[in-house]
Amino acid sequence: MNTTTCPQSDSDRPNVDESVAADNTLAGKKPSRNRPEALEWLQDAGMGMFIHWSLDVQLGCVISHSLVGASEEYISRFYEELPKTLNPRRWDFDHLAELARLAGFRYAVLTTKHHNGFCLWDTETTDFSIRNTPYGKDLVRQYTEAFRRQGIKVGFYFSPEDFRYLHSRGLPVTRTPRSPYTAEVMDGYRELLTAQMTELLTRFGPVDVLFFDGGETMIGADGVSLQQHCMNIAWELQPRVLITRGAIPTPEQQLPGVGADFAWEGCMTLGTAWQYQPTNECYKTGLHLIRLLTETRAKGGSILLNIAPDADGELCREQEGLLRELALWHFINGQAIHDVRPWIITNEGDTWLLKKKDGSALYAVLFGMGEWERGQRRELLLKSVKAGADTGVEVLGQSGEETEYRPDLDARAYWEQRREGLFLSVMHAQRIYCGILWRNPLVLKITDPQPAFVPMGIQTVPETMGEGGRAVLAADVETLGSFEEAELWFEWRIYPGFALSSYEEGWQRLSVGKVTTPGRFSAELSGLSEGVTYQFRAAVGNEWNVMKGELRLMTV
Repeated sequence: MNTTTCPQSDSDRPNVDESVAADNTLAGKKPSRNRPEALEWLQDAGMGMFIHWSLDVQLGCVISHSLVGASEEYISRFYEELPKTLNPRRWDFDHLAELARLAGFRYAVLTTKHHNGFCLWDTETTDFSIRNTPYGKDLVRQYTEAFRRQGIKVGFYFSPEDFRYLHSRGLPVTRTPRSPYTAEVMDGYRELLTAQMTELLTRFGPVDVLFFDGGETMIGADGVSLQQHCMNIAWELQPRVLITRGAIPTPEQQLPGVGADFAWEGCMTLGTAWQYQPTNECYKTGLHLIRLLTETRAKGGSILLNIAPDADGELCREQEGLLRELALWHFINGQAIHDVRPWIITNEGDTWLLKKKDGSALYAVLFGMGEWERGQRRELLLKSVKAGADTGVEVLGQSGEETEYRPDLDARAYWEQRREGLFLSVMHAQRIYCGILWRNPLVLKITDPQPAFVPMGIQTVPETMGEGGRAVLAADVETLGSFEEAELWFEWRIYPGFALSSYEEGWQRLSVGKVTTPGRFSAELSGLSEGVTYQFRAAVGNEWNVMKGELRLMTV
């Protein structure tokens, strides 16, 4: 396996797909036929396993998208030759399902058909399917049966867009047609999608989750898009199914800057690619994945974390290792991830906060503690929390009674309510690794937590004005909460691109000054390079409370 370290500096970042760069907010919540109990289940579940796989995994290229702009020779060989060599003889869905359960995933989503049109089930709608390959076995059936055996809810990814259908009609392979398709083309499209959706929703038992990727801009004369057409079929055939993409916000590769109290789903890869990339790939660290999981949950979302089996159907060592690192952390701290909701603020610096659904406990995930040796005591102050009548503190996974080989140490956790906040003193007492430090965060459980203040509120204004290397950034301070004044500033950086936007490096600060009332405020940013895309967000804070607005993009 040829992996590389994920690039961090501007000079060594690779070219990246920015096609969905602006689609990472929680705006655009729309009415749907999702049932309230299904949406609440997603908020409770918190973790889903995404599985991307199609026949072009044999080439190690981007899934489906290499067909856009490709020559006729390439397209013909793609559709005629690749099915002849597809033989993933090492698929073991039972192994994947067991690993998913161990790591804490409550549901899974498999790419039953991606944009290229290749179907992973034994379909009657096209000969471009797994049945007509040397392998010949129905992967969707294997997947549903294996994951159900582990008690994990099953979901299907389905693309309403179908490049093979377009090619068969003599149309350009594209996701952005320059003019609307004719009624004849749209009727044929809908007929194909209706048949495929009917198969998926009548052959494999109850489907828990559906993820529709694309088709929202391909609209018929009746005003119904291909995506909406598929959603309508799904809700008619299985009214209880939960539809995520298409019906709720599903930010991709970057988490939103602010959270929400409604259900949403963040989609993330282990590396940079959705499908297996055998060379020139770089994977996130386990610590990064745990941070993304924690941040997603602190902002009220569920994370759909993607794995990418290779051409044989096997998970490479690097990906399985990351999932097992996640499984270890979850084994200790899983109660802080499931059945939780946002606290009054998402984080205090590098400590992320999650409230138990019934409000009886607060979980503090302690990132940023550095080299925390076993047997060391650390102290911290949480300013957004105050103790209740029944408050207690414990470190998840630890008894508080002993540190191995150090019976002289006091391993208990202590707390004290002070004027400036809830003071905590905790010991790292549990031996997790042998010979090296366990670098992933400990989690504190604080019972009977009470909010210490009403938080501030701020919105980043998306519109910017400027030219000649300058831009005017604006923010709406909505409320100062419990406070009389605060500092206002903007954070900005060169946009690292779609695949690397979950990394937090490169931020710079533009100070605005002190604010004492709500309102709109702005500041000019200079020295920018023309033609370069930048990312920015507004922030307001004082010694008690820091709140940040949504992430936005601009090109000067």
